Amino acid sequence: MDNKYNYFNVNNKIYMVTMAILIYIIFYYGHFQVGLVALGLYAMLVVYNIYNSKIKKNEWKIFIENFSSKLDIATTSTLVKLPFPLIIIGYTGNVLWYNQSVTTMLEGEDLLNKNIRDIIKELNLKQVLEGKKNIFPNIKIKNKCYEIYTNIVDTNENKNVKDKIMLLYFYDITEKTNLINGINGDRESIMLVEVDNLDDVIKTTEEDKAPMLVAEIERTINSYSQSVNAMVKKYTSNKYVIIVQDKYIEKEIEKKFDILDSVRDIRNGNKLAVTLSIGVGRGEDTPLKNYEFATSAKELALGRGGDQVVVKKGDKLSFFGGKTKEVEKRTKVRARVIAHALMDLVNESNIIFIMGHKNADPDCLGAAIGLYSVIKSLDKECYIILEGINSGIKSMMDIILDDEQYRNTFITGERFKNVKNSNSLLILVDVHNASHVQNLEIVKEVEKVVIIDHHRKAQDFIQGAVLSYMETYASSTAELVTEMIQYMVDKPSLRHIEAVSLLAGICVDTKNFCFKTGVRTFEAAAFLRRHGADTMDVKKMFSDDLNVFLKRADIIRSAEIKNEIAIAVCPEEIQDTVVAAQAADELLNITGIEASFVIVKVEDEIFISGRSLGKINVQLILETLGGGGHMTMAGTKFTSMKLSEVVDKLEEAIEKYLKEDEK
Repeated sequence: MDNKYNYFNVNNKIYMVTMAILIYIIFYYGHFQVGLVALGLYAMLVVYNIYNSKIKKNEWKIFIENFSSKLDIATTSTLVKLPFPLIIIGYTGNVLWYNQSVTTMLEGEDLLNKNIRDIIKELNLKQVLEGKKNIFPNIKIKNKCYEIYTNIVDTNENKNVKDKIMLLYFYDITEKTNLINGINGDRESIMLVEVDNLDDVIKTTEEDKAPMLVAEIERTINSYSQSVNAMVKKYTSNKYVIIVQDKYIEKEIEKKFDILDSVRDIRNGNKLAVTLSIGVGRGEDTPLKNYEFATSAKELALGRGGDQVVVKKGDKLSFFGGKTKEVEKRTKVRARVIAHALMDLVNESNIIFIMGHKNADPDCLGAAIGLYSVIKSLDKECYIILEGINSGIKSMMDIILDDEQYRNTFITGERFKNVKNSNSLLILVDVHNASHVQNLEIVKEVEKVVIIDHHRKAQDFIQGAVLSYMETYASSTAELVTEMIQYMVDKPSLRHIEAVSLLAGICVDTKNFCFKTGVRTFEAAAFLRRHGADTMDVKKMFSDDLNVFLKRADIIRSAEIKNEIAIAVCPEEIQDTVVAAQAADELLNITGIEASFVIVKVEDEIFISGRSLGKINVQLILETLGGGGHMTMAGTKFTSMKLSEVVDKLEEAIEKYLKEDEK
């Protein structure tokens, strides 16, 4: 390495010769004044290079003397002649020395006076110096893969950290890594494909064109299977199993599973777009385990509204697609079947509890009131678990509690412990995931759990439910409950307060029948209207005072609009998630805004309410931040974070979504 410290190394010599030639050309063409100035600068550079080279050579000699004093001749010779790359660095990461193998590894790049972290970002010097880590596996350098082994040497007996140097040994594992990747890539992954709306698509297609449409769907799926060298088998009219090598799954992930777009583009007389739900199981040693993963993944894809791919690898889930609006199912067969099954469970139980999500909203409360009314009509002991009344349901609760029949209806988690028994039934409404349920301990204590919800299925969904009714096409849980009531008992009779509560849930979640409103939504509303519910009653229930109106105006005033998306941060004095959600709704009434996000801080928690007119999927954006919801309505929350950090995270998530949407 001594040649590194000659007065002029190769690069310096080339540089200085080039400068001399340029000065000669300047004098040759008669520019004597410019030439003299250039000559003066050239002389200064020569002196500087000589001086700098001497300093570097002295530093190197001092380092060699200190380091060599700790080593014998044999060891020093071994270090120099090591057949694998070796780099010696100081405690700050500055490169002090390296052998010839490093030059080969880095394709001639000079490292002296550079910091090792500029080259190897994965290297944590603090962990090395503290003795917590001495091996760094799978480090990629210049298209090769290395394992880095570290060793610390004290060049001073005082053992000051500044006197420590580190030896980095590089072991080439490229061949081993390629071999392992090849073996893993050849493993079989399982894809379960379901045309999730085939019946509805065929019903909207002319009879003579329906067979051609079905054939085109099957041809597209078969063609896709051939493109990834997979085996495909159709086992029902709309379901396929595909066995494919894992290396092709990696390529499909890069392409965001464009099979979704290919099928959606099929047009053969159909008025509805064809969509797929695909579950992928990968990463396990056996096809059976991957099949179980694929089954779970497909169920999750269907539960989230279809038209998407869910990839399950161990505990990790990845989502692709899911950008289309859910299609309303015209048949009420499933509602009737679920209603009858729920009645059987109610009749078999001694006591029934109804519980919703944290920070209950009108939809959650309305659905609970609707179920409570039917269960009480059967002379069954029933309670609604509600811990805390927020501003969003306060006016609704004031009206309900004025009714004597409801004064002993609501209980807390503490009271639940005193009244529950071994034959209890828990019905969860408007929630299905562990992170949002009002009291997870109650769920764990009850053996029989029923879920009724209209949200897209989340990763942390509650498992082990004896009955689950999740329909993402529905406008609200109140709509689902209204349909079920008509099948649970003969000639159902709702009191005025119960009908209004259910209608309030529908009105709030549909924004007065503007969002996610289908034929069945109006049919449910008509049923409630026949039982005395009136939209004017709902309007009076949620009328605002002047103070709330002004708070919303302040939030809207703070909004910033970019790419048709509005982001507003609530002023510090506003700490109300309901007002924030209302402001997000109001922002959509402004021309040019397709989606809105309102951020509010309540004590140590920060909440984001997202709303959309349908062009932008706010659920996909907020899911990346740990939230969820629907395509047009979603939310999430953060703890122990600054407002500015949350705003940055939201902007990054929006930017990522927009980039992926452009592809």
